[in-house]
Amino acid sequence: MIPTRRAVLAATLLAPGLARAQPWAPTRPVRFVVPFPAGGATDVVARVLGERMQEALGQPVVVENRAGAGGNIGVEAVVRSPADGSTILMGTTGTLTVNPHLYATLGFDPLRDLSPVSMAFTTDHVLVVNPAVAANTAQDFLALARAQPGRLSYGSAGAGSSTHTVAELFKLAAQVDITHVPYRGSAPAMNDLVAGTVQAMLDQLPSAIGQIRGGRVRALAVTGPRRSALLPDVPTMAEIGLPDAQATSWGAVMAPAGLPAPAVARFNAAIRDALDQQAVKARLAAAGAEGASSSAEELGAFLRAESAKWARVVRDARITVN
Repeated sequence: MIPTRRAVLAATLLAPGLARAQPWAPTRPVRFVVPFPAGGATDVVARVLGERMQEALGQPVVVENRAGAGGNIGVEAVVRSPADGSTILMGTTGTLTVNPHLYATLGFDPLRDLSPVSMAFTTDHVLVVNPAVAANTAQDFLALARAQPGRLSYGSAGAGSSTHTVAELFKLAAQVDITHVPYRGSAPAMNDLVAGTVQAMLDQLPSAIGQIRGGRVRALAVTGPRRSALLPDVPTMAEIGLPDAQATSWGAVMAPAGLPAPAVARFNAAIRDALDQQAVKARLAAAGAEGASSSAEELGAFLRAESAKWARVVRDARITVN
């Protein structure tokens, strides 16, 4: 049957409204950039999330590891990508809120050149010492460090890494002098801690838990706002009298600046849905991470606060990178 002129006109007038009612969806596979090598906590969370997000988005979500320069290479790859929903980033504490204060010639500003989408996960750090150190509690360790300024040393994954900046935050809060020994990654730093070459480390909990459970290092305090379910007997920094040493490493999903609001909303909903699933919670917990979603606006405010916090630590601790 041939439609009447009135029917054609009605359909024409309704079409824009129908188009607006349709939720945004990606039209091709989504590239999920992780600015670190495969296998770490950030990579694991991105892969777990990506698997679930693609079910909600109707397109494959492909994790791409773009490591180098403290994560800056991967972040810049996303900054330079089109803001069309084809590329997202798993940003971290360091790449989004520490590196801008460490690298004078970064060439981009994560808070300006990326769109917040949602928080994704958090992990705590844990103060660990070699068992030969005469400190069974955090208070013992602080007393030892104050009695011997500069004699004790701590290992980190390298200048500017979270295991460096969190340790410097701890030093500022505790007003202790402990010598920094940078390594090329957390694993060699932990190996030297176990060997007794360095005496302490503020490692990420997922990396340290095996050595703690094996008795090769002793856990004295965690940096999160509450005790970890993995170490229920270990106090928080606030409990040992150092609330200003509280810190978490975190991951957040970002996109190129200018991503349209409907796309941000769709990605945000997909992330929230994934993190609400019990199977996802279990897989993240096994990796030592805790899922943590947010609105885009909440994430933006959080990033600004974190940037100010780490700017102070970098300045006051005089942290530099080679």
